[in-house]
Amino acid sequence: MMRKFLDKMAPHFEKGGALESLYPFYEANDTLLYTPGEVTKGQVHVRDAVDLKRMMITVVVALIPCVVMALYNTGFQANYWIGQGAAPLHNWQEAVYASLGLGYDSSSHLANLMHGAVYFLPIFAMTFIIGGHIEVAVAIMRKHEINEGFLVTGFLFPLTLPPTIPLWQVAMGIAFGVIIGKEVFGGTGMNVLNPALTARAFLFFAYPAQISGDKPWIAADLSTMPDGSSGATVLAQAAAPGSNVFAEHGFGSDLWWDSFYGMIPGSMGETSALACLVGAAVLIFSQVGSWRTMLGVVLGTTGVAMLLNAIGSSTNSMFAMPFYWHFVVGGWAFGMVFMATDPVSSAFTEWGKFIYGFFIGVMVVLVRVVNPAYPEGMMLAILFMNMFAPFIDHFFVQANIKRRLERHGA
Repeated sequence: MMRKFLDKMAPHFEKGGALESLYPFYEANDTLLYTPGEVTKGQVHVRDAVDLKRMMITVVVALIPCVVMALYNTGFQANYWIGQGAAPLHNWQEAVYASLGLGYDSSSHLANLMHGAVYFLPIFAMTFIIGGHIEVAVAIMRKHEINEGFLVTGFLFPLTLPPTIPLWQVAMGIAFGVIIGKEVFGGTGMNVLNPALTARAFLFFAYPAQISGDKPWIAADLSTMPDGSSGATVLAQAAAPGSNVFAEHGFGSDLWWDSFYGMIPGSMGETSALACLVGAAVLIFSQVGSWRTMLGVVLGTTGVAMLLNAIGSSTNSMFAMPFYWHFVVGGWAFGMVFMATDPVSSAFTEWGKFIYGFFIGVMVVLVRVVNPAYPEGMMLAILFMNMFAPFIDHFFVQANIKRRLERHGA
């Protein structure tokens, strides 16, 4: 029935139809629901089962564990601290959750998922409403078909945000990311910077109060707590003057395992290294994400972290941060798996991917440790290396050309 309906509507949107200018909008819905009807013929085409749509869908599948953790941990953090005596924030989200009648029991998986959904889903919806309409508008102006590039950006961006961020800032952030981070370069496949990270960086520097500090990470008002409990992330606690978090909590401690599983304050979808590892397995197995880039990030992070551990510092506690803590806190795992491996903004040569990932690992540790005023560095490290990816590839491409010329005596 749906296929017949779309076929009936097609003449109105095709060339000569009354709605010809809106053809990209029709085509996007058609190809989202069905495989395109056009197929290649003859012997001059290379056929491959993996196209842009299947690549994007694979990334979305890999992101599902992070989305589930975003819902669960957001609700868990709020319910736990509310149960400890913190009053819920007085806003429309709390009113909606209260109307569900589930209470604030952090031991209830359903209550945690539902409370988290009340915060995550509006941010998710705002991202697709604003970003999706921009994609449609640009496609209509350029008379191009709407591709699936925004599908992944629309999933990634909300996962990098705190649960209490105002929705109007979400709208501004995704608009900036799509327009400035992608469309000004020519659209999907032409962008130099990762659009989701560009949107997140815009919000971080434009509205730091709503995306950093102690308050944004937990959907509960901790100011009412008698013991002055903080909703700061582990990185923020570690960067505080005189902190000894890593001396008190080593590898395998309860806090380390909580960080690995994702049961700590932080951006909604970035807290769980375990969920990111599941996503990494999907991307590597499907060959959508490069294991070389991921390995480079791991080696770069480990090497520089161990070097700074050996150097030490009497004034900066971050110098003592072991490499295994870098792996499980902040956006390290999420950035390594889903942002650094972006096939458009990362390096595309085989050795280039490894070098690209290695320097991301180097940069993230340097930003986290040497500049304790900004304890999270994954976003800046990836954006910085996005700009150098073409530069890295250039040398490997030229070396390959030179080697081939010499091989054939040219």
